Amino acid sequence: MSTQDALTAALASAQWISPHEPVPHPAGQRPAHELTGRFHWDGAATHPAEGAETGAEAVVYATAHGVYELFVNGVRVGDEELSPGFSSYRSRLQVQRWEITALLQAGENTVTVLLSDGWFRGRHGFVRRPDGFGTDTAFLAAVLLEPSAGAARPLLATGAHWESRPSHITRADLMDGQSVDLRLEGLERPGRPPAAVLSTDPLCADRTRLVPAEAPAVRRIQELRPTQISTPGEGVTVVDFGQNINGWVRLHELGPAGTRTVLRHGEAVDEAGLLLVENIQAFDFATRAVLPAGQVDEVISAGRAGDVFEPRHTTHGFRYVQIEGAAGPIGMGDIVAVVVHSELARTGTFTASDPLLNTLHDVVDWSFRGNACAVPTDCPQRERSGFTGDWQVFADTAALLYDVAAFSESWSTDLAADQWADGRVPTVVPNPAGNGPSGSAFEDMAAGSAGWGDAAVLVPWSMWRAYGDRAALERALPSMRAWVDYAARSAAAGRHPGREAERPLEQPHERYLWDTGFHFGEWLEPDTPPAPDPTVDHGIVATAFLHRSAHTLALAEAAAGRPADAERYSRLAANVRAAWCAEYLAADNTLSEESQGHYVRALAFGLVPEGRRQPVADRLAALIRENGTRLGTGFLATGLLLPTLADAGHLDLAYELLFARDIPSWLGMIDRGATTMWEWWDGVTPSGVRGSLNHYSKGAVASFLYTHVAGIRLAESPEPGAEAYGAVVIAPQPGGGLSAAAASVHTRRGTVGADWRIEGGAFRLTATIPAGVTAEIRLPDGSRVSGVGGGTHSYSVAAAGL
Repeated sequence: MSTQDALTAALASAQWISPHEPVPHPAGQRPAHELTGRFHWDGAATHPAEGAETGAEAVVYATAHGVYELFVNGVRVGDEELSPGFSSYRSRLQVQRWEITALLQAGENTVTVLLSDGWFRGRHGFVRRPDGFGTDTAFLAAVLLEPSAGAARPLLATGAHWESRPSHITRADLMDGQSVDLRLEGLERPGRPPAAVLSTDPLCADRTRLVPAEAPAVRRIQELRPTQISTPGEGVTVVDFGQNINGWVRLHELGPAGTRTVLRHGEAVDEAGLLLVENIQAFDFATRAVLPAGQVDEVISAGRAGDVFEPRHTTHGFRYVQIEGAAGPIGMGDIVAVVVHSELARTGTFTASDPLLNTLHDVVDWSFRGNACAVPTDCPQRERSGFTGDWQVFADTAALLYDVAAFSESWSTDLAADQWADGRVPTVVPNPAGNGPSGSAFEDMAAGSAGWGDAAVLVPWSMWRAYGDRAALERALPSMRAWVDYAARSAAAGRHPGREAERPLEQPHERYLWDTGFHFGEWLEPDTPPAPDPTVDHGIVATAFLHRSAHTLALAEAAAGRPADAERYSRLAANVRAAWCAEYLAADNTLSEESQGHYVRALAFGLVPEGRRQPVADRLAALIRENGTRLGTGFLATGLLLPTLADAGHLDLAYELLFARDIPSWLGMIDRGATTMWEWWDGVTPSGVRGSLNHYSKGAVASFLYTHVAGIRLAESPEPGAEAYGAVVIAPQPGGGLSAAAASVHTRRGTVGADWRIEGGAFRLTATIPAGVTAEIRLPDGSRVSGVGGGTHSYSVAAAGL
């Protein structure tokens, strides 16, 4: 029996139940509820001689609309957090399975679930909209005895006989925070608790959406001790953990019964040492009213020795915690920060002779960890949403740092589920509105923005290149095609009003120009305030992405063995490329709209004909010099900037930007205290703090550390078997005064490594190639060695000029 069939059979007799909640609390103020079921067990599995079920194990299958924790006889089951995770619940809801034999006892057994709003019903996203997937939480579970052979015996299933009552968690919201009254924990209350309610949500009737847990589980990964504790005001303690994270704190020493302690979380403090939250406050699009920052926890002590407060039905993005109302001083041993994110296997390592690059690598790593919580998010505090553009620009980098295959495919499956019927992709996935308009004017206008919607194509291709899972690529192809077809239709269907006014007669190439609809454009370029405006012509960006996605889709179709489709999309890509060149590339090899981002895309996306690439690259370098040797890229192009410069003969300039210390720059962030990547290049200045201080998109620069500084690259070969590091290039490009660098990437075929140093007038490289992998070695003096097989290989060339 397949895992899916076993799940379906296990839950066949279970009914969806909801808490008894006659008068629901306002959104953001709703408590977690306890749902309790009981069953009698004769202990047969642990006493084989007494029963026929020798070798059987007791298991529980469970899932929820909301976030749940499961307890058997008072013992928490598993170590997963925020179960069942975040997905497009209308199409796919993950079911967890645990073996619980050791937790059972002969006689009566109690199963209790703590159920809160989570992503399903809680306030979520930029505007804190509640009830995104429904207005009622619900729980579904079954306990069975599964023998090694034969049919399983049901022991308990959710139904109307379960009991319901409010828990000691008096408020639980992923964005707003959690409140706990420990005086209510385990409190016996008079009378029989009311029965749970059989859910009437039509969504519960659809059992086809129940799937085994697929995405890596969210867990408590690490604990951090405070680096500093201060008391900047009467009754106020501020704890600095020295690192911006996603998670929560665990607080000891809660004081006498009735002591109320409030914990506020944020990323920065003001000059007086008090918590700042203005940088993570969002606003209502319609009224422009500023919204509360949230991230406020509260605990009321029961006065019991050993009590601990650890909120597990919320998460926060924070470095600092401001504690108010505690009974006494907070000591270094009284509080720890708990780092919480999806459990991903580390695959990449990088070190260099300059410790600043090692710090940059760590900062990028921490930023991704803070945003890998069930889905890839944009930030762990203000929005916590799976923005398509963020993952599109960072997926390649993530695949160097961690094994993100299952993590990313789970998200791409949700993207396909939430894709509109016409092929456009919502800006946020999973999308509470599902696969159609939300009713929010801005959200619906933004759906289908170039560079964001292209995640439908570019992310699955990145995963194919890194991991070589053909089945996953084939599953993504319908969504990939739908996006490219939508973009191509949009390009052919209209012209930008400004172009029509300037040139009334449409030229033939314009049917391949995508210059209509809303697009974010490059977004957050230095010194350019964001101004989302549907009237702006972003055709130079959108058409570039249409070419890139059409070309990528052609490669994907070929990889999947569909030559006719590959040829069709290859023709589309060629026509779009020709149109882009005709419209935006002048005879003197300048662009009609000059910005660093446009030039980067022109080169990185292969838009410029081969014979004209060098002058275009030289113009990009000139723009950077004219800008005081300061980068000027924003959201979409920053991760491509340094590789593009290096590959076009401007390696020295790439290193100058990498090691720059002013603003905008990566190291400039670190000089100003960044421990994660900032949303804005100037997130922290003497005049204040703005924007999220944990947005990983600009951290895509870490790819350059692997692919160019150390020199580990996937080969560009289209030949079958080249994917998943079947063919690699080891091509270190030393510069910036570095004397050594090393990196490794653990791949599906083994570990690929590159380790170089400059010493004694020589450049010495050690390359590690897994068995069965073919490598090309490119040395800094221009020499090449092809057809290198598995093993450890050493090379040495003169270091003159390096």
